[in-house]
Amino acid sequence: MEGKEEDVRLGANRYSDRQPIGTAAQGAGDDKDYKEPPPAPLFEPGELKSWSFYRAGIAEFVATFLFLYITILTVMGVSKSSSKCATVGIQGIAWSFGGMIFALVYCTAGISGGHINPAVTFGLFLARKLSLTRAIFYIVMQCLGAICGAGVVKGFQQGLYMGNGGGANVVASGYTKGDGLGAEIVGTFILVYTVFSATDAKRNARDSHVPILAPLPVGFAVFLVHLATIPITGTGINPARSLCAAIIYNKDHAWNDHWIFWVGPFVGAALAAIYHQVIIRAIPFKSRS
Repeated sequence: MEGKEEDVRLGANRYSDRQPIGTAAQGAGDDKDYKEPPPAPLFEPGELKSWSFYRAGIAEFVATFLFLYITILTVMGVSKSSSKCATVGIQGIAWSFGGMIFALVYCTAGISGGHINPAVTFGLFLARKLSLTRAIFYIVMQCLGAICGAGVVKGFQQGLYMGNGGGANVVASGYTKGDGLGAEIVGTFILVYTVFSATDAKRNARDSHVPILAPLPVGFAVFLVHLATIPITGTGINPARSLCAAIIYNKDHAWNDHWIFWVGPFVGAALAAIYHQVIIRAIPFKSRS
């Protein structure tokens, strides 16, 4: 197992060339010349011996737990009111999701990268920003954290939770499954593209203020996507969020369209990764030699 000093120095990364979300591309010298970092290895067994690897997974678990706890409670608060004017309404729900992402990305960026979303992890993996080992571990921890967050909400208010849909994502009446899938693809594309743009290592090397502001556009993207797609699907764009509500609520209609909230976000994340890496940055997808 690596020493504690090395774990602290490397943080969430086994390699200094990989930059976690919200951190700058800092070189050893004072200059800010930029060199394109090589892609992360596909498999990195050595990560399994590092405390920083497990610390990052714990950070993803706790962040996703808190994310679902606050946001599902907000949804339940709106659902239980007889008058939407007496609650924060859809705008408040959107702010809850966006605001929590902003806060949690800010808090966990230096530890795990602040993904808090399997689709974000998947997109960054496709761009070779992290290994498959770390990507799988993150996704598992995110899903477990989300399930625990929704479970705590149900434990607090079981009658309210079960009587008001449990925050489960479903395609709303009047919309087709194709509509729901399209909304999830485009919504996740916006989110993951924002993540890539806000945390671009080349921009970070040039503009020192960007790392501080990186969580803000990510959270704001989540807010805007929720405003647009809550009436269509309740807004998934996060498979862990959709899975936890379906498991804890566990009614048939919560599972009928559940595939949409995995396929849509993963397709959207893949498109965003390809667009940013190949079109915007002109970086080929290739493995480390």
